[in-house]
Amino acid sequence: MQASGYTAAAALGQARAPVQVSVILPVHDAEPWLDECLGSVLQQDFEGSMELSIFNDASKDKSMSIIEKWKEKLEGSGILVVIGGHDSPSPRGVGYSKNQAIAQSSGSYLCFLDSDDVMMPQRVRLQHAAAVRHPTSIIGCQVRREPPNSTERYTRWINHLAPDQLLTQVFTSNGPTVIMPTWFCSRAWFSHVGPFDEGGRGVPEDLLFFHEHLRKGGGLVRVDQSLLLYRYHPGAATHSVLETTIWTHRVRFLEEWALPHWATFTIWNAGRQGRRLYRSLTAGSRCKVVAFCDVDENKIKKGFYCYEDSQERPKPRVPVLHFRAAQPPFVICVKLDLTGGAFEDNLRSLHLQEGRDFLHFS
Repeated sequence: MQASGYTAAAALGQARAPVQVSVILPVHDAEPWLDECLGSVLQQDFEGSMELSIFNDASKDKSMSIIEKWKEKLEGSGILVVIGGHDSPSPRGVGYSKNQAIAQSSGSYLCFLDSDDVMMPQRVRLQHAAAVRHPTSIIGCQVRREPPNSTERYTRWINHLAPDQLLTQVFTSNGPTVIMPTWFCSRAWFSHVGPFDEGGRGVPEDLLFFHEHLRKGGGLVRVDQSLLLYRYHPGAATHSVLETTIWTHRVRFLEEWALPHWATFTIWNAGRQGRRLYRSLTAGSRCKVVAFCDVDENKIKKGFYCYEDSQERPKPRVPVLHFRAAQPPFVICVKLDLTGGAFEDNLRSLHLQEGRDFLHFS
């Protein structure tokens, strides 16, 4: 394999007539899961033309021998297989590998697959149908988590967001509301938005692409069937991204995409997370914060929060109010599904509209 650039297989792939769907599969040391993953490509019930585009990112295990074994099976079933990669000492990262796999593929639609996940047989068929109807959207789906109890709250969030919440909850710590392992979109739209950031390990390339997709007016659609076995394990690439990196990107996107529409706003949570958000804002955004609100009587009795580290004179003092005395719109810094329903009941009692009157930043 070449150390950089495109392989001969990639060049041949670009010379072919386009197929309908390219399954995009970056691979790095995926030996434990690759048989099951590739088997799920073979089992797709999609009746159109399909190819599998694999980019091997410097795997040091037996991934390539597994890929070569499955190439024969897949092509025997009419699924074209394009293989690229490099054998440099170090991997180039997920963003680079996805970009290379896309570049060497020819499908009009892109179906993203992680090497440790498993597609249900109807995934390509159902998501392709949705993508045809929504050509400028990222199409996702519901998932089944493996092990089942590994991330119960997160999995529930992925699967049960209402259609409008796919847009209103894009600022939460959970990341993209349509999660990357389930993405399906047209090649034309990907080219309009992309490519992925190639910064490598520690860069949230999916979140950065997701934000750019929204900036360009892209839509979000979820097929409400479980079409992917979404595996959780300590070696997953997502664990290499620092929480502080994610936080910074979230705050900046909030300031760019939401806060310009509000003249003032209230931060719901006078505790640690609410104060952290306030301190993370630019000076211009901080000036829009008219209050914190909470249910904690001790915080409310104090009456205000003073930003001691501010360079401003006098130092900003922001009122702390009971939530019923506060004015929307709210940026909510309270974790959902952690208070036995008490927070959700309080929020519902105000009869607010999500997106217009409040956004979640929890």
